[in-house]
Amino acid sequence: MSGILAGKRILVTGVLTDASIAFHAAKVAQEEGAEVILTGFGRLSLVERISKRLPKEAPVIELDVTNKEHLDSLADKVREHSSDETGLDGIVHSIAFGPQGAFNFLAADWEDVSTAVHVSAYSYKSLAMACLPLMEERGGSIVGLTFDAQLAWPKYNWMGVAKAALESTNRYLARDLGPKNIRCNLISAGPLKSMAAKSIPGFEELADVWNHRAPIGWDLTDPDPTGRGIVGLLSDFFPRTTGEIIHVDGGVHMMGA
Repeated sequence: MSGILAGKRILVTGVLTDASIAFHAAKVAQEEGAEVILTGFGRLSLVERISKRLPKEAPVIELDVTNKEHLDSLADKVREHSSDETGLDGIVHSIAFGPQGAFNFLAADWEDVSTAVHVSAYSYKSLAMACLPLMEERGGSIVGLTFDAQLAWPKYNWMGVAKAALESTNRYLARDLGPKNIRCNLISAGPLKSMAAKSIPGFEELADVWNHRAPIGWDLTDPDPTGRGIVGLLSDFFPRTTGEIIHVDGGVHMMGA
């Protein structure tokens, strides 16, 4: 099969529905020639059902990124679902979570904040290290998803802090995995109407910024541009780009007023 990911094997986390960014990343990856493996947490039957909507049904591995046993066994489970046992060429980290308390900045307690940081930022490093045995001999690309943490956004609160931690984690991971020829980059996506968005109180107010400030326009219902950005970073077309944040947000990040 031809395409910019032809012959590559990609692990995609965070597929919940066919409206999710992770689903569209997996779809575009397959269209570009990749073999895709998905992970899911909780309702695995739902992820398996969504997998059937991809161009080619992908195997699903259970993964809670805060569970050490799941992380320790991940490499072996990926090998079980691969056409050969040579490893992985790419990882998509599309995992974030904040308890409701994390969306109230002044009232949030440490338990809620620590959960948001653990799941949304520290797990990026955890996932990379769990998959390192599959990548360190061949190199590859790790791509995560952020929401521009340079700014304070309405309603986002401690999730914004967690994303700032993710962005810093990406730089340190890029530094330490660079000698193994593993690139680490983030896509900073604009808001999308996904399952994750439904958990953000006041999401509509946050998203409305894009209706007025995106010079090239932004469609809250179209994850495809973000999925394509992810696949671009997974490909060999960015061989010396690492520790970077690529914005796929309609240009909102660069607008002053």
